[in-house]
Amino acid sequence: MHQPGILRTLGCVVIAFSTAFAAAVQAAANVQSLRGNVQVGTQQVSVNDRITTGAAITTGAGSQAVLKFDDGQVVVLDENTTFRITDFRYRQEEPRSDRSVFDLLRGALRVITGTVVSRNVAAFQLRVPQATIGVRGTDFMVAIVNPAIISVGTGAVGVSNSGGTTVFGAGSFGSVASSGALAVSIPASAVPPAASAAFSSMSSVAGVVAGGMAPGAAATATGAASMAVPIVVLVGAVVAAGVIAAGNEDSNTAVTHNP
Repeated sequence: MHQPGILRTLGCVVIAFSTAFAAAVQAAANVQSLRGNVQVGTQQVSVNDRITTGAAITTGAGSQAVLKFDDGQVVVLDENTTFRITDFRYRQEEPRSDRSVFDLLRGALRVITGTVVSRNVAAFQLRVPQATIGVRGTDFMVAIVNPAIISVGTGAVGVSNSGGTTVFGAGSFGSVASSGALAVSIPASAVPPAASAAFSSMSSVAGVVAGGMAPGAAATATGAASMAVPIVVLVGAVVAAGVIAAGNEDSNTAVTHNP
């Protein structure tokens, strides 16, 4: 005679477990450290909070956050930045389902890639307004200052638009003036002061090396020159990743023109 009550209780337990499991599956990263005002939507973020796929993280003036993803990837968000975890999927036993897709809507960030990229470089995309960046086992930084500027510490990044694809290796820097202009190399002196300041700030973040970057890469990244990659319409990160995979690592810059 007590079966209905037992069934209802079991049903509640199953629903609660399913909800918790779904939340765990959707969670993508932990907040490793932060300072100042960091929010997801209107909710204030604290250290050790779990951030889920689909969330947009915003940092205020003078603020900064370090996110460590489940595959070991680390993302540093500088002040006045809006960053979205668009599609992150990582399960150790299912490499074919890996995805690491992010949107940098404004501001600046640093990325030290993790297991997802080591298993499949084409699974990674960082999209700035009207642009996508593909990588090859990489530590790099991006600052959107019209244009967007990229600094490559280790590895390589590929930037594509309707003008073609340019691959930048460690220490290289460049710029794209418009959605139809191919990315080109520029001297370090051409990097805008706002981008240089952001890169300096993110290079000195405590705990980043422990978070997922090899000690040797830290020194390279700190001293790396910056590279400009503006806001451009992308042909696609898979194209960039393919060029990176096929490129010669001894060359800092490779260019492919579209017809």
